[in-house]
Amino acid sequence: MKVLHKGHLYWPETLKNQATYPTLSGNAETEVVIIGGGMSGSICAYKLAQQGIQTVLLERGDIAGGSTTANTGLLQFCNDIMLCDLIDQIGEKDAVLFYKGCAEALVQLGEIAAELQADVGFGPKSSLYVASTEQDLPKLKREYETLKRHGFDVSYWEPEQIAAAFPFSKPGAIVTRGDAQLNPFRFVHAVIEAAVNRYELAVHEHTDVVSHETGADGTHVLRTASQAVIRAKHVIYAIGYEPEELHGQLIKSNLDRTYVIVTEPQTHLQPQYREYFIWETARPYFYMRITDDGRVIAGGYDEESPIPLEEKNARSEHANLLLTRVQAFYPSFDAPIAHEWNATFGSSRDNLPFVGEDPNWSGVYYCLGYGGNGTAYSMMGASILQAQITKTEHPLASIVALNRPSLQNV
Repeated sequence: MKVLHKGHLYWPETLKNQATYPTLSGNAETEVVIIGGGMSGSICAYKLAQQGIQTVLLERGDIAGGSTTANTGLLQFCNDIMLCDLIDQIGEKDAVLFYKGCAEALVQLGEIAAELQADVGFGPKSSLYVASTEQDLPKLKREYETLKRHGFDVSYWEPEQIAAAFPFSKPGAIVTRGDAQLNPFRFVHAVIEAAVNRYELAVHEHTDVVSHETGADGTHVLRTASQAVIRAKHVIYAIGYEPEELHGQLIKSNLDRTYVIVTEPQTHLQPQYREYFIWETARPYFYMRITDDGRVIAGGYDEESPIPLEEKNARSEHANLLLTRVQAFYPSFDAPIAHEWNATFGSSRDNLPFVGEDPNWSGVYYCLGYGGNGTAYSMMGASILQAQITKTEHPLASIVALNRPSLQNV
């Protein structure tokens, strides 16, 4: 099992006595098997089971124990690639459709959160996308005009407007509305628990799939490390970065290392500061948000290494750099760091997730939310796979498919 993060994580401390699920000990048959109990796997399982499709979810470790615990819970419809650049890459129609799909995914996440009986920390937010330098302004203004022209709820702020609302100034900024925050750990646990209790989802933790073969009749046969066998018509891999099952076919991606801090609460910050995420045009970018109880969650300083940094002093150095950036935005902020971690972060080379049926393996699907919008991609992916399994059309399917044309030139 790959190590995806190192450090002192925050989210597991927000949920005590979470539900656990038994290891698969006998043979089973089902309509759909989902491999992976993180954000993507849980939403896929919820959507399919809710529709009455017999579904089994297998997790080789603990539910929400992988990259979900390193998720910052910052949900945006804007992407690491600006809409104006995505238009240049895949054309205006598909680029706008994809951005609107991301916005719709946040609405759908809110609808699921409202259906749950647990507090998962979901709430609407806006984002302040700031120009890091004067040189970034022409591109930022072009992006604002593109978003506005296509009906997104955005505003452009001059330096005076930024300084009037915050204790800092920047050359310019885009304000986007329609974003959201989430406690990813609580959300995944609540979604799975609801699917188990309401829709008869079967869940098995500590169940490692060690082989996957397809019979002459198209049935998929999966064997676990404990020699259990499960047969299914469809298999969804939702296991994060570079799953071994792709056998090296998914090569057009980058795996980096990213850093995150969560501070102790600071109650004297102005309440309106909590309404905005902040991120910047510089690359690699810095981003932060303020939780409802006054903690700052900040991240960035990505590095070109897929291996989480283990040495404590080196991690502390990066954590202090992040805190210094927080204080550059909020000079009065003096709460100490309570949690710090670093984690593997994946992005595709064309800045889109990998979702859909394997072009060379019928009945095998992937829901891989590569990129800064991983949670939105998980929701989008679940909707696409639900459509494909039930043989219906989805307007985004070709844009994010594993054999999409945009991967041919990167």
